[in-house]
Amino acid sequence: MAWQKANEKYNQLIKQLFHNADWHKRADAARELGIMKDARSVNLLCRALRSEEEFMVQNRIIEALGRIGDSRATMRIIEILEEEADKHLSDKFRIIFIIEALSNLKDKRALVYIAPFLNSPDEELKTLAENAFDTIEPDWRLIMERELKRKSVEEIFKIKF
Repeated sequence: MAWQKANEKYNQLIKQLFHNADWHKRADAARELGIMKDARSVNLLCRALRSEEEFMVQNRIIEALGRIGDSRATMRIIEILEEEADKHLSDKFRIIFIIEALSNLKDKRALVYIAPFLNSPDEELKTLAENAFDTIEPDWRLIMERELKRKSVEEIFKIKF
């Protein structure tokens, strides 16, 4: 019986995420889906992230994907990070959400995209990037020390697709 209630709640939240006119309710639905940590929602959250125009809802979706921790979301979150990097006035808090989510996903493909923040003039972003590297690749400092003599950071952590 409990799974039926959870399934009803899941279906209600998905419907709310895609169809509710109030962005607050869509953001709440994304947050609740993250709290549920139901891997079924990963593809739907990624689709919602692509179509959602409200900034705060996008942040809640990114946060939810990080909480769920399924690496299927990695490349979609990286697309958002690249869009932010292309902007001249990127939002620091959005970048924080993104790096934290990528850190929770623990997908090594994200390292090359997080690497530029290791040299960030902003101490908070720099520390967050270091923590993400510690989570995803605990031996990253040794790897960099050994390999930096021959390769760039991007080449070291470049993952072949």
